[in-house]
Amino acid sequence: MGANIGPALAGHSRIASLYERDQTCQTLGIALDEVSAGRALMRMRVTEAMVNGYGMAHGGYLFLLADAAFSYACNSYGQVTVAQAAQVTFLAPAAVGDELVAEAVERARSGRNGVYDVTVRHSEGKVVAEFRGQSVALGGIPQGA
Repeated sequence: MGANIGPALAGHSRIASLYERDQTCQTLGIALDEVSAGRALMRMRVTEAMVNGYGMAHGGYLFLLADAAFSYACNSYGQVTVAQAAQVTFLAPAAVGDELVAEAVERARSGRNGVYDVTVRHSEGKVVAEFRGQSVALGGIPQGA
């Protein structure tokens, strides 16, 4: 397993394999710490390349971190599952050097559809953003799993 995968993933070989093929998370140093049914926990340190002209973490990177946690939470059941919609509310800034933690939690699942909430926090607990994603299961097992 890669260096950015937490020890809690030892029993999730399919998720670990999916993460190791995730070039976006690998390139940006987004770590996958935990996955369980309908839940995921990821973290990212804000780098200088991730800030906007005001010196704050660009909203696109905050959305990306939340979206990644959402992705692993909704793929935790084994079927290929993708986003069908998502929205984010930015609540506080993050700066270079801040470690951000995204916790995704399933709120509802019915048939092929799911609703997930993701809270992005500074590592000390202050909420930076709230994200809600809606998923749809396409079926099948991911390639290479």
